[in-house]
Amino acid sequence: MRWDTQQLKSPEAAVPLLPLAGLVRTVTTPEFAGISFHEVMSKSVLNKVAAGSKMPFNWTVNPYRGCSHACVYCFARKTHTYLDFDAGMDFDSQVVVKINAGEVLRKELFRPGWGRHHVALGTNTDPYQRAEGRYKLMPGIIGALADSGTPFSILTKGTLLARDIPRLKEASLLVSVGMGISLALTDETLAQTLEPGTPTPKARLALISRLRQAGLPCGVMAMPIIPWLTDTDEALDSLFSALAAAGATGVSAGALYLRPGTREWFMQWLAKEQPALVSRFQRLYSTGSYADKDYRRWLSGRINVFKDRHGFTGTDGFIHDARHEEARYPEGSLPSVPSGASRGIPVACGSAAGAQPTLF
Repeated sequence: MRWDTQQLKSPEAAVPLLPLAGLVRTVTTPEFAGISFHEVMSKSVLNKVAAGSKMPFNWTVNPYRGCSHACVYCFARKTHTYLDFDAGMDFDSQVVVKINAGEVLRKELFRPGWGRHHVALGTNTDPYQRAEGRYKLMPGIIGALADSGTPFSILTKGTLLARDIPRLKEASLLVSVGMGISLALTDETLAQTLEPGTPTPKARLALISRLRQAGLPCGVMAMPIIPWLTDTDEALDSLFSALAAAGATGVSAGALYLRPGTREWFMQWLAKEQPALVSRFQRLYSTGSYADKDYRRWLSGRINVFKDRHGFTGTDGFIHDARHEEARYPEGSLPSVPSGASRGIPVACGSAAGAQPTLF
């Protein structure tokens, strides 16, 4: 059936409590079973990062809100509550699509006062989630950024990005481009339950190689590393070995971050899939969103061991606390900066002692 005929009529379907600004229609289709797409016309898509943020950029674009990748650990879940959706199932299944994103962005970037600042994509929800194959918003966004002389970066788990590699190569001749892939494990079975809507780790590794073969940089965000599930020496060695073989230009890593909204959804998943770990996680995250400091220090040391082993010595870092260290993005994932300019905040690394703290 044609997409254009799939207008939602079911009264049982999840809808926001408050009307979405600019809502044109809500669509469902058998191709995306269980997912509703709320198509909106936006007045603006260029977002200013809050003052005081440690992010290494001041502007973002998010053509989608909500994400069918359905990663149980996604830090952005709470942002869906701002639309009066919930941070759990609604985040995975109620996707807001800014259908005029490319056109609006072009107008914003060609205003006389625009300073051609770095614009980051993929900072909240993935611009290459599956719906991008239907909506095709990114070609217009890439074109607007390149034509206006605006440097930009993309962070994604989506292999749909491969479609736009020719466009990205052309854009890189006009502006500085950073490319980042999110990948923190190689276990295909575990990935299927942790991030069920994403392309497989193998597919993302192949995408890294394709980007590098095309002459584009590609840093990797190895986040989150999940206690007792992806933090073993075997898992870390497999990950960094695979990233090196794929040609990643740099890697940043960090432990699972359980902010409100994410914490409840992740713990629900844990109780179902790994019930023996529930009490351990409760102790490890007993003081808030961050794992205990001793655990983070231990994990930092193990990360450094495997970075060194696989040729990533001296690149990027381990993010102990995202409130202060968000600027630590991996090499290649941000547009190039003038010589001597800071790419981020130095991060002290912990001991490389091999034994995980028994406290947890």
